[in-house]
Amino acid sequence: MSAINARLAELGITLPQAAAPAANYVPYVQTGNLVVVSGQITLLNGELKYIGRVGRDFTTEEAYEAAKLCGLNLIAQAKAACGGDLDRVKRVVRLGGFVNCTDDFTDQPKVINGASDLMAQVFGEKGKHARAAVGVNTLPLGVAVEIDGMFEIE
Repeated sequence: MSAINARLAELGITLPQAAAPAANYVPYVQTGNLVVVSGQITLLNGELKYIGRVGRDFTTEEAYEAAKLCGLNLIAQAKAACGGDLDRVKRVVRLGGFVNCTDDFTDQPKVINGASDLMAQVFGEKGKHARAAVGVNTLPLGVAVEIDGMFEIE
């Protein structure tokens, strides 16, 4: 068992199935040693979760869990890009987080920490990354959070 798969098991994490694209794009692109993963939403094995707006329908804590689910989907896509071997991930380079929120909601960074904390838990020091956390007035299918990512691989 690979080190990252062992770490996932230790954390009690089962990765969801990597989602197929829903429009005219690919789930990830590899260029050189970088894998850019398209925005991942709150989809769990084909079922949408966390539909609504943060600050109205979800608390910051609930939205943190939504971001964590997006993070799990990012890792699932990275695993697919690495031919199933997450030990090939050398670094989580960047996350871009979008929060579907009310106009007065300002805790987007706390929400996106759900994915950032997950990357650190799973990949350790290699999971530390640059990122953005942005509030928006809507997201595809009405989901509360969407996150894209960039990974350096071997």
